[in-house]
Amino acid sequence: MIREALEAVRAEIDAAALAAGRAPAEIELCAVSKTKPASSLREAYAACQRVFGENYAQELADKRAELADLPGLVLRMIGHVQTNKARVVARIADAVDTVDRPELARELGRRAAAAGRVLSVMIEVNVGGEAQKHGVSPDRLGEVLDAVAREPSLALEGLMTVPPHTEDPAGARPYFARLRALRDAHGGARALPRLSMGMSHDFREAILEGSTMVRVGSAIFGAR
Repeated sequence: MIREALEAVRAEIDAAALAAGRAPAEIELCAVSKTKPASSLREAYAACQRVFGENYAQELADKRAELADLPGLVLRMIGHVQTNKARVVARIADAVDTVDRPELARELGRRAAAAGRVLSVMIEVNVGGEAQKHGVSPDRLGEVLDAVAREPSLALEGLMTVPPHTEDPAGARPYFARLRALRDAHGGARALPRLSMGMSHDFREAILEGSTMVRVGSAIFGAR
């Protein structure tokens, strides 16, 4: 079932890319596996999926241990990271997509350096200004960019966002366009090559607006 779902999602990604005049290879699929058992990741891995997204530090640590035999497995932290969890996350995550404040960048950088590794990161931007969501406000993005740049053990990939939910997926497009505009205002694709935007509900619209990574969970693994 997971294999068939992955094939369907990949086909939709390819179609959306072609509709946007883009090469399908430009878009990476991050399979959101939070709360799903390690066996589900193994099934997806057997279907050639390599990149997975986790929301919780302890769950990420458990899956890293359980799936240590799978070469090329990539576990990205896509949930909010409390500063006191930075030690765990910096040691075991392949990337942290939710850096949203200078103090977190500093702590991740310090912990990654202590572990002798370079940690890939993305900066989460709250493009919709929603009080209940994490992410740096667009007007303070520069502060977090500067904080990341000062950490030699952090490698900046780009920007991530979760837009306000709209019943019509097309309603998310202005928010995706805003993230792309913020990228362009802060050095462009050369400085920030990756845009992580779009989930099961709206990834097609995100691809039309320039997303290079979509995060899809329920369409692959089923409802949580």
